Amino acid sequence: MIKKKTLYIVSTPIGNMDDITLRAIETLKEVDVVICEEYKPARRLLKRLGLLGKELISINEHNEMEDAESVLMQMLQNNESMALISDCGTPVFSDPGHELIRLAVDYKISVVPVPGVSSLMTTLSILDFRLRNFVFGGFLSRNPQERKREMTRLRNLNMPVVLMDTPYRMKAVLEDSIKVFGKGREATLGCDLTSHKEKIVRGTLGEIHQKVQERKAEFILIIHDYQRNR
Repeated sequence: MIKKKTLYIVSTPIGNMDDITLRAIETLKEVDVVICEEYKPARRLLKRLGLLGKELISINEHNEMEDAESVLMQMLQNNESMALISDCGTPVFSDPGHELIRLAVDYKISVVPVPGVSSLMTTLSILDFRLRNFVFGGFLSRNPQERKREMTRLRNLNMPVVLMDTPYRMKAVLEDSIKVFGKGREATLGCDLTSHKEKIVRGTLGEIHQKVQERKAEFILIIHDYQRNR
């Protein structure tokens, strides 16, 4: 049952629309407002669910700091329930929403997770070795030199490293990974996960780079630790 003055954090599919949960559908149907990252993918999702009439508010990296408080004030003043979604996957994880949740907690607004698909957990689930620990590097600097410095720091932790970035930087991330970790370091690359274009590439960084070449894709790269190579 959906409660008023509550912020629901709703996970949505990352590629295959059939992955949305029954609870997510029910939550999106019942809340008063859906807070989205960008309007276009949000409208596409709501159209698929038959919910196009739902009120949408956009909160993204460009306006979150300025607009998050006014959105929550609307919730409190109008006695509304709201659902936060990202363009795909689990909100807040490498997406906007941190400030919105911080303010919600400050205002004693209930924050309720509605879990579902995550690109991180999807990729971890298909690794061909036992993962005891890992470090999430996430989105590194756009500056090549700074990115390589950040990769060097991560390499020195001697744990599997998880990296993500935008599709058009996949090639650059792979090339910098080869420079820092070495072309012989084993890795797993998940591209366009759960979609009809899904591709999971295993091998050394050098081999993976050769296999994907100029391809652009939503991706997550897991660089195995040194012990895995021995």
